[in-house]
Amino acid sequence: MASHWMRRSLLAAACASAALLAACGSSTVDSAISPQRAVVFGDAVNDVGQKGSAYTVNVTNGSRINWTTQFASYWSLPVTPVSTGGSNYAQGNARISAKPDAAGDATTPTITEQINNFLAANKTFGAQDIVLINGGISDLIAGMAQVNAGQLTADAFRAQARQWGVDLATQVRRITEAGGTHVVLAGVYDLSRTPWAAAIGQQALLKDVSRAFNTGLQVSLTDLGNKVQYVDLEYYVNLYTDTPSSFSFDNATQAVCTSVDAGNGIGTGTGQINSALCTPSTVLAGANVDRYVFADNVYLTPSAHRQFGTYAVDKVRLRW
Repeated sequence: MASHWMRRSLLAAACASAALLAACGSSTVDSAISPQRAVVFGDAVNDVGQKGSAYTVNVTNGSRINWTTQFASYWSLPVTPVSTGGSNYAQGNARISAKPDAAGDATTPTITEQINNFLAANKTFGAQDIVLINGGISDLIAGMAQVNAGQLTADAFRAQARQWGVDLATQVRRITEAGGTHVVLAGVYDLSRTPWAAAIGQQALLKDVSRAFNTGLQVSLTDLGNKVQYVDLEYYVNLYTDTPSSFSFDNATQAVCTSVDAGNGIGTGTGQINSALCTPSTVLAGANVDRYVFADNVYLTPSAHRQFGTYAVDKVRLRW
């Protein structure tokens, strides 16, 4: 009960800031926005297949689904990867500005570099562009690895997590300064709710750093309320895990995929499930994928993505 009270208190506080006003359902005006292009930046949460697969359960006909595709489909906009000529720059394991990525790959473009690459090709954002951006999960995974290796203290991790939130806000500000007027921003979800947190016994610390990240992000954007819509992924995943049956889930604690990666595929260690390798043939026997929240021990199933994407559409339609 206390956690629900705290969540309501935090949301009420968020309602006081202009940047987050629409997240509180303050608008009742029909949407007038008619975007002509969706541009996407971020990490595995937004990646629709930069290297051929998404970080969810990948269906066998090659189509992929995450919240960005669900969101963009409302306006019939494509969000294909930039690697195949599209405008989705997001890539799994990408950090905000640090290298190597969460899995140790120094070639993965950071979110900062993704924006650099877009601006180098396009110079500016158009008035009819809608920009979707997320970040932070890969940084928190990398930070947890440093803690586990004795390279970072828990207190330093908490402080760094907040700074990473500020760093993502800086990139959002770059987008608005380059002409972005409709930016849809997702922070991190509470990683203490993931099967990964339970497996490593770090729920308390991961809760702290997830909250610290989102606080740093939100506080740094309170002056951009006319251009930035925050869509609360933390809140939605909390709902999934608190009351899964309300969202047609049966299992909110276990990964549905069985696709073990011999390498450090998502940054949580070798020999772990990696949803980028997951298809309907590599899920738990007899499992209905749509009834699970988590694809692997960190990332979400298509159903979890779709429902959040629909929620994000509703927030944007109320806002703009």
